[in-house]
Amino acid sequence: MALSACCVGLAFAKPQLPPQAAPGDLIFRQGTENVSHLVQAVDRGDFSHVGMLVGRPGQWQVLHATPSEREGQPDAVVLDSLDFFLDARRARAYRLYQVASDTGTRERAVAWAMAQQGKPFQLQGDAQDLYCTTLVWQAWQQGGMDLGVVFTKVELPVLGGLYLLPGKLLRSSRLRPLTPLLSLR
Repeated sequence: MALSACCVGLAFAKPQLPPQAAPGDLIFRQGTENVSHLVQAVDRGDFSHVGMLVGRPGQWQVLHATPSEREGQPDAVVLDSLDFFLDARRARAYRLYQVASDTGTRERAVAWAMAQQGKPFQLQGDAQDLYCTTLVWQAWQQGGMDLGVVFTKVELPVLGGLYLLPGKLLRSSRLRPLTPLLSLR
């Protein structure tokens, strides 16, 4: 879980995204919660959570399937501001990846993902579950693009089954990094 040397110790007042960022791009974060540490341990990767960028520059939001991060909010697909998604209380670092696609596919993926708002977060070890990685994978699939992902068999007492881990999603040949790994601390 090493951070790039250039970014360690830097504090970012407000996360900034590069000008080529576009709706539908995927923003991965290193979470701070215990469940984040579990995901990273099982995945052996840098990230524990992912969301889909929606909106436009200066007004970016992140659509993601998550256990509740706000008092009274259900475990569901939610739309949060970029600042909330990357708040240092929830994230140590992040990285933005662009999905290589045409405009129509991108628009269909975003529209499908947005229509999932409010649907319950499901994590039961099935490819049809709705959690962070499956939300963005299914969105791009519904948009007409196969990201070519591989599910991992996880054998834990409470969480056994097939899961799409962040590290496996990152192996898609359709993703290219737009930022380095950026620290939020």
